[in-house]
Amino acid sequence: MNRKAKNRLGDVGFYIISIVIAVIVMIPFFWMLSTSLKSKGALMALPVQWIPEEPTRDAYAQVFKRFPFLRAVGNSIFITVSYVLITILSSSMAAFAFTKIQFPFADGIFKLYLASMMIPTQVTLIPLFIIMNGMSLTDTYASVICPSLFKAFGIFLLVQNMRSVPNDFIEAAQIDGAGMWYIYRKIMLPLSAPAIATLGITTFMDSWNDYLWPLVMLSDKNKMTITLALNSLNGQYATEYNVLMAGSLISMIPIIIVYIGANSRMKSGIMVGGVKG
Repeated sequence: MNRKAKNRLGDVGFYIISIVIAVIVMIPFFWMLSTSLKSKGALMALPVQWIPEEPTRDAYAQVFKRFPFLRAVGNSIFITVSYVLITILSSSMAAFAFTKIQFPFADGIFKLYLASMMIPTQVTLIPLFIIMNGMSLTDTYASVICPSLFKAFGIFLLVQNMRSVPNDFIEAAQIDGAGMWYIYRKIMLPLSAPAIATLGITTFMDSWNDYLWPLVMLSDKNKMTITLALNSLNGQYATEYNVLMAGSLISMIPIIIVYIGANSRMKSGIMVGGVKG
């Protein structure tokens, strides 16, 4: 067998393995869709019905009847979008200061930022709750959004990207009379767009799927996020899995849309962030 044939055989094997892995990964999603279209009596039917014999959309109707689910979706969209925007703004400004502005103890402060990434989130719950309660922010949207003001991972990611931007751009802008705010908006942000897109997607996913912090801060049913709404679909003595799967599928739609829309920028952002450190 010549080398060309071996390469072709290797490519075929690679694609076959990739397809098998993709099918295995998709099985849980297919099962969720199948379960959401089953009636209550078909959930425990034997043998298992991978394709419902009598598909129904009753589970989707029940999702909106048992909880103000549409309101929860709106709450999650508002909180998540606000969280993402504040994270991008605060992280990019901090990264710009660490990389392009000379100030005392910059390196030490940045290392402290990195050290904070090693603190488990659960350790900070009580101190954060005390702070929010002292500011009378409990059971408000602001209490869920405020932690976005400080995201050490976002600063770390953007610092790696901004370090790769040559200082010649900044020096040329300063010669033309541009200030730091102009340089930040017109030069650094556009050049850091792939890394910012990566940060935006990861932050969107984290905030959208966050359960613990909204659970601690929110008690008003009309302000709850979609993760809390999904938890409310669990019954006290039993769980109707068709209703739960229907709610879970609805909750996945925004994440899928955002990921598809920014997938290419996310890939380039990860590659750029890994070139220089």
